[in-house]
Formats: sequence, structure tokens, C-alpha cells
Amino acid sequence: MSLMSHRRIRAMGGRRRIRAAAGGLAAAVAGLGLGELTAALAGGTSPVVGVGTQLIDLAPGPAKDWAVKNLGTADKPILVGGVLFAVVVFALVAGAVGASRPRVAVGLTVGFGALAILAAATGRTLAADPFTRLLPGVVTLIVATGGMILILKALGPNVPETSKTEPASGVPGFDRRRFLTTAMALGVAGAAGVVSSRLVPGGVDEATRRAVRIPAPGSPARALPSGVSADVAGVSRFMTPNKSFYRVDTLLTVPKVDPRNWELRVHGMVDRELRLSLADLLDRRLVERDITLTCVSNEVGGPYVGNARWIGVPIAEILREAGVRTGADAVKSTSVDGLTIGTPLAALTDGRDAMFAVAMNGEPLPFEHGFPVRMVVPGLYGYVSATKWIVDFEVTRFADFSAYWTDRGWAVEAPIKTASRIDVPKGFATIKAGPAVAAGVAWAQHRGIANVEVQVDNGPWQPATLADEASIDTWRQWTFRWHATPGNHKLTVRATDGEGKLQTADRAAPRPNGSSGLHNTVVMVE
Repeated sequence: MSLMSHRRIRAMGGRRRIRAAAGGLAAAVAGLGLGELTAALAGGTSPVVGVGTQLIDLAPGPAKDWAVKNLGTADKPILVGGVLFAVVVFALVAGAVGASRPRVAVGLTVGFGALAILAAATGRTLAADPFTRLLPGVVTLIVATGGMILILKALGPNVPETSKTEPASGVPGFDRRRFLTTAMALGVAGAAGVVSSRLVPGGVDEATRRAVRIPAPGSPARALPSGVSADVAGVSRFMTPNKSFYRVDTLLTVPKVDPRNWELRVHGMVDRELRLSLADLLDRRLVERDITLTCVSNEVGGPYVGNARWIGVPIAEILREAGVRTGADAVKSTSVDGLTIGTPLAALTDGRDAMFAVAMNGEPLPFEHGFPVRMVVPGLYGYVSATKWIVDFEVTRFADFSAYWTDRGWAVEAPIKTASRIDVPKGFATIKAGPAVAAGVAWAQHRGIANVEVQVDNGPWQPATLADEASIDTWRQWTFRWHATPGNHKLTVRATDGEGKLQTADRAAPRPNGSSGLHNTVVMVE
């Protein structure tokens, strides 16, 4: 065979691999798209979400910490984007391999679908029964594999680059029309599946949430003192709006639990097992309290803290009705997706305002914050207390179980550490020389804040002016007025809690029981 013919065969092989790669991508798009549609229709586990959730659960602790610290609330869309990018690369490679090794390509595609099934079978999921949770993955496997087979058939038999026989003309066995029709059909089917999955009417939406009527609390919150807010622009609002309240959890999609079917099971080391509907909770005596929540992932000076007005049923009353047995020292609460949290029983029965919350800032809980019911416990970091979308509440002993986060290296018990933050001025802000003001917030839930001090450069600690205290369970705003001289200056803040304990200056990362250290900011004065 001539050199020109050999080059022609090699060129044909290159074009064949490109076509096969594009076809493999079309097959994967069809599988994922119809899998997403099946999940939306049946309520099963989305293939992308299932794999993404498994990645979250299997990721090493330092990787999770890095994502929360550096990506913030963008970590979830970035993870989904990463999963989709990996799918694209995998599909292109599998298709290209199929140009010369079709059986290997089909095997890779089967593995691709099996991964979706495995993720749904072994991971946390909102689907109740095994068939529903696995069905989207099965559809993904069948469609993607079938699509790959159709693409490879349309490509026709392979002509090895080492062949000594020159093809008579064109590409032997390649049916251009069939290939394009198959690839386009698969791509359109996949795209239609994704779009349709977003249009499937769900049984629970914003109207469902707002239709829940929250009765007036039998024990309303105390009126806020007139001086509870510092009169300084840029300081965090005393009450954090729902849309601005931080959200840190492990779910890629927000659960939309039907309040009409929701039920809380109270069981374990109790005399009487209870099963409570939302109506049962709303018929009970409700309390209304202002409580600041803090995420254990919050770095020194970080944003994962917020204050809200909550309405709910005191957990202690539910426990008294169930009758806690001797020897119990913990509660294992479970979210609708299977995530578990361990809470010291003492923190639920010592008189603090621990509650099953049903409302936040005057409205039913937002979906993102646990609708229809979540736990709120003053004084504990969220990972040991603030179970959202709660469905199970088991009285037990710490020795008899381990929870999601403690399995991943976090402490079993985690009272919130005293912390303070400078909100104004922002880091590296430029301000005018002369009278200046710094302001921010400090918190030590269930102990309260007694004093806040500010240090300018390496000078003495000077007292800040505290805003009025709403309660020991909320943060407290502060202001500090100083005379700014030209140059760069460092402002550092520290707080003393209501028990007289000074905030530690020892620097510690959030893992395993919350960050510590003093927040500072550098300003430029001109």
C-alpha cells in the first residue's frame, strides 16, 4: 500500500475517533437527561446529585474544610459542575476508545451507569424505597449504554491504521445520515429530559410552605431593647434576614418535604414512643425566642453566624412526655436525607430554649433552613444540634452510636466558643485621619457578652461601647471610637463572656470543635 493511502487511513481513523467521541458524549447526555427526568417524576435520586453527595461524604476532612473556607456557599454548584465536567471527559474518552474497541466502550458506559446506581444504593438519599432511589440510575445505564451501541453501529466497522488493504472509497460502513440522526436524537432527548425535569410540577412548592399557618406563640419573645443595634453603617443587622442567613450543609439539592405527610418519631430510651405530625406540634404551646446560630466551620472573623427570631415547641416538653429512661445521655437526630447529629441530652433539658422550630423571622421555615421542622439549641455549634428537615429523634447514649460529623473527625460535644468580629472598617479600607469608629458583633450563646475591647496596633486594650443585650442567647453589637492618625493601623478585638472568661488569643482551626483566636483588620489612614 502506498504512503498516501496509509496517510489516508490514518486520517480516517482520526476522524472516526472524533465522531465516536462526539457520539459517546451524546449517549451520556441522553442517559443523564432521562435519568434526571425519571428522578423528577418518580422522586428518586438524581444521578448527578447521587454521585455528588457520595463525593461529599467520601471527601477527606481537609478537603471539606478547604471548600467551606474558600468556596463558601458556591461549593455546591462548583461540585455539580465538577461532576458534569468529569462526565463529559469520561464520555468523550469512552466514545473515542469505541472507535477501535467497541466492546471496551460499551463496558465503560455500563460502568458509568452502574456508578449512578451504586451512588443511589449506598449514599444518603431523599427517596423512601429502594426501587425509587435506584430507578433513575437504571434508566441512565440503559439509555447511555443503548445510545453508545447505536452510535458504534452507525460508525461501521473499524479500518485498522496498520491495514495493508486500501479501502475502495470513502469510509467503509460509515452511514453519515444514520450517525448524525442518532447523535442528534440522543442529544435532543438528553436536553429535553433535563429541561422537562425542571418543569415537572412538584407536590411541594413555595405556596405549600406559605400555606402553613403558625399560631401565635404562647410565650412570645421579649421586646427588643431600644439600644440593641449600634448606629453605625455597615454593622451586621441585629436580626439577620432569612435570605442572608448562612447555609452550610451537605445537600446538593434542598429538600422540599411535604408538611402534610411529615412526621417526627421520638423513640429509643423512652417510656412512650411518640409520633408527631406538624399539626400535632402546632397544636402545642409554642415559644418565640431570639437565638444566634453559629457554624463550627466559621473561621475567626468569618460569616457563618446569624441571628433570628424562632418559634417552636420546647424539646424538653416533648422529652418529658416521652419519659426519658435512666442512663440516657444523648439524642441522635436524623434528617430526611439520613444525616445524623448527636446532641447532649443535658443541653436539651437544662432550661435553655432548645426547640423544634417551625418558624423563622415571622414566617414558616424557609426550605433552605429546614422546613417544616428543624432543631435550634442555643449555645451549641450546629453540627451537634441544628438538625434541619428532622424526621427522627432517638434518645440514646453516646457510647451506642456515632453521628455523621463525629465519624469525620469532629468532636462529640461542641459548646460555642466566645468570639468577636470587626465589621467596620473592612480590611484594607482607607479612612480619613481624625475621629474614627470601629464596630462589629460578639457572641457567646447561652453565656452572653459582658465586655468587648479593642486594641490599636500594639497599644493598650481599650473598652468598646456595647449595645443593649437582647438575651444571653444572641450576639451583641459594639462600637469603638478612636483618633486615627495617618499611616497603616491594625485593629484587634476581643470579648469577655457573661461568666467572666476572656476570649482566647490562641489560634485554632475550626476542626475539631470550632475556631479560636482574635479577629483583626488593617486600615489605611490618610
